[in-house]
Amino acid sequence: MTSILNIRPIVQNDNAAIASVIRAALTEFGANKPGTVYFDPTTDALYELFKTPGSYYFIATINEIVVGGCGIFPTENLPEGTCELVKLYLQADARGTGLGKQLMEKAMKWAKHNGYTQVYLESMPELSKAVSIYEKVGFTRINQPLGNSGHGGCDIWMIKDL
Repeated sequence: MTSILNIRPIVQNDNAAIASVIRAALTEFGANKPGTVYFDPTTDALYELFKTPGSYYFIATINEIVVGGCGIFPTENLPEGTCELVKLYLQADARGTGLGKQLMEKAMKWAKHNGYTQVYLESMPELSKAVSIYEKVGFTRINQPLGNSGHGGCDIWMIKDL
């Protein structure tokens, strides 16, 4: 049977499925710790969170099953023209397929089209594979966090011009 991949905007019915994908990935990599999105209450209400002006969230499905997502968010106190690439997570069996890169590129294209000039992200050493992918698409490390994401558990900060 052929798998049908779809990348689309988040809908309210996606909330539980994407929260499950996010928490499973963080648990798998030992990153289910305080100060991360694992414990962030908005993880259970991404549809509502991404109604914030200047934000957008993409959901990836395979055969209509949610397997991942990625968003753009106007995090508080970021420099002018900068947004944050947020909540890029994939189910284990969807990783290594190029889907994460597709989601990231679609999100950054949306950001550029909507007037952003830079994209910022936060990560952690436990997610080193993701960090290497960010570097491959042009993100560079910076020495301190920007804005106020509320995720003190992250200690890798990166930025990219759009």
